[in-house]
Amino acid sequence: MKIESTAFTVADLEAFLDEQLDHERNVLAGRLEQASARLAELGPRIKPGGGADGWSEHEVLAHIAVLSKFYGVLVHKVATGQVAEVDLLSNTNLRDVAGEQMAAIEPGELLRMTLADHARTAKELRSLDPAALRRKVKVVGGGSFSDVSAEFLARYPLVNHLEEHVDQLQRSLG
Repeated sequence: MKIESTAFTVADLEAFLDEQLDHERNVLAGRLEQASARLAELGPRIKPGGGADGWSEHEVLAHIAVLSKFYGVLVHKVATGQVAEVDLLSNTNLRDVAGEQMAAIEPGELLRMTLADHARTAKELRSLDPAALRRKVKVVGGGSFSDVSAEFLARYPLVNHLEEHVDQLQRSLG
């Protein structure tokens, strides 16, 4: 094996890491599309109405609609440099109010809106360059998360969170 690493420069290392992030953004967009496809299969089985003790399937779908819109827009704004800081805690605290409003919308319409949001976000993820994905925003009141990147927001609060709730719906709907 020919040893090349001793000749690497900072520019070579950055180019290598950009290639890895470029690959990973496509994987992330694929995960979003897969979770969205699973949701599209489950969605028609969701009946309107609230839950007695916990969230009903309709309320989970409403929550998914809220998080999909919010984090999809936030990823866009961070990646394009439109925001310098975000208060994730305050926005999380507003989640239930927004979810309650969304739960007033019929499940079929919620599903349509959510799938459209996923398609837009996946398309954007596939088009972003590594520098845009690395762009960070200051988190106000974020505790140990003082700043996060657009890639972090896409990966964790959007895609991972979505996958968890789609799994929840799948278990609930059988």
